[in-house]
Amino acid sequence: MPALDQAALDPSLAQRLPICHTSSIEDIILLKRMAAKPRSTRLRLAELGGRIHAERIRRNLSLEQLAEHAQVSRSMLSAVERGEKSPTVLILDQIATGLGTSIARLLATESEGRVVVLRAGEQDRAVDPAGWERRILSPVLSKVEFEFMRTTLSPGVNAGAFLPHNPGSREYVAIERGTLRLSLDGIIYLLKKGDSIYYAGDCIHEFENPDRRNCCEYYLAMDVTGHPEQLRHRLALPAKTKNRGRHAIK
Repeated sequence: MPALDQAALDPSLAQRLPICHTSSIEDIILLKRMAAKPRSTRLRLAELGGRIHAERIRRNLSLEQLAEHAQVSRSMLSAVERGEKSPTVLILDQIATGLGTSIARLLATESEGRVVVLRAGEQDRAVDPAGWERRILSPVLSKVEFEFMRTTLSPGVNAGAFLPHNPGSREYVAIERGTLRLSLDGIIYLLKKGDSIYYAGDCIHEFENPDRRNCCEYYLAMDVTGHPEQLRHRLALPAKTKNRGRHAIK
C-alpha cells in the first residue's frame, strides 16, 4: 500500500509527512485526540459524523435545512453523518458554516477551566488532498464560537472559497511566511510576510498561494458568533462562489 494511503489508516504515519505534502482523501481529518488508540478510518469518520448530527439536532435543523445552509447535497450530508463518506476540508467547513460554528467544534469536545494548554502533539490537524493543512490552535469552549488556526498552503495551491459566516462575524489574518492572495467578495489583497488584515467574515473569502516554489503559512483568528453592532463593517459587494474544480475552504 502506498505511504499516502497508509496514512489514512495510520495517523502517526500521516503526522510524519512533510508540512507541504499532499495526502489521500481519507487523510483529511487527522485527530490526535480522537485517535489516542489505533482505530479504523470508518470509526473516526463515524465519530465525526456523530458530532455533526448532534450539532444539527441541537440547532433544530433538518437534513434538508442544513444541506441548504451549507450548500451541499442532502445525500452527501447524510452520508457524512453516517460516517460513510469522508468530507474534504472545504465541505467540512461548509457544514460548519451552515451550523453557524467552526470546524474546531466538529473535531473536538469542549474544554473546561480558566486555562487550557494544547501541546503541539494534541492539536487537531485537517489536511486536504489539494495540498494544504489547517492546524487548530484554540480549544473548543462552551458558548464560544471562536477558532484560532495556522494554515499552510503548498506552492501554487488555491485552497478554494469559503462561504460567508454569520453577519457580524470577524476574521483576522497574519502572514508568517510566503505570500497570500486573499480574495474578499472578488476584491484581491496580496499579503506578504509580516502583513496582517481584518475583514468582516460574512463575505466569500478565498485563499491562494501564488508562489510556485515556496509554501505560504498564515495565522487566522475567527469569531463566527455574529455581532450585530459590527454589521456596519460588512463588505457591500456581493459575489458568487467560484468553481475551480474544488468545492467552495477554510
